[in-house]
Amino acid sequence: MSARIIRSFFLPLLPTQILLTNLLTDLPEMTIAADNVDVELVEQPRRWDIHFIRRFMVVFGLVSSLFDYLTFGVLLYVLRATPAQFRTGWFIESVVSASLIVLVVRSRKPFYKSRPGRYLLIATLLIVAITLVLPTTPMARIFEFTLLPLKFVPVLAVVVALYVLCAELTKVWFYKRKQNAHS
Repeated sequence: MSARIIRSFFLPLLPTQILLTNLLTDLPEMTIAADNVDVELVEQPRRWDIHFIRRFMVVFGLVSSLFDYLTFGVLLYVLRATPAQFRTGWFIESVVSASLIVLVVRSRKPFYKSRPGRYLLIATLLIVAITLVLPTTPMARIFEFTLLPLKFVPVLAVVVALYVLCAELTKVWFYKRKQNAHS
């Protein structure tokens, strides 16, 4: 292989980082069974609507992909991250945003008006805290994370905030469109 090909090879996350990402994002989701459900959703029995679920997955999957590409672009072209910085930033953004987005999509109401169950909220906040602190601990070496320059922090926070806002606005549009289709 030529040196040029080797230099152009890049993994956004290493295998151990992917496993850690999956573990951390799964932990809060395991508490969803004990989550609070909005009263209007349990007032009467409902049938599963596979078409609704498919539309929901497509719409919110597209929003998620859009923010994946935005994060990649910001890390590569705005912040000019090294591979280690990119992986650390991508790990932080993806775990924090995945954890927070669960709080957005779990209810038809605005996320700040529908209180999640205690365990979901605690698990989400705990995972966000662990994710933010992990790259500063000795365990960071095990996962090949690096300390990020301070300028990365507000930029990644803005990306996560925009993702949460966009998901909330998409949710309003999605349910309004669904409601108009049934009227």
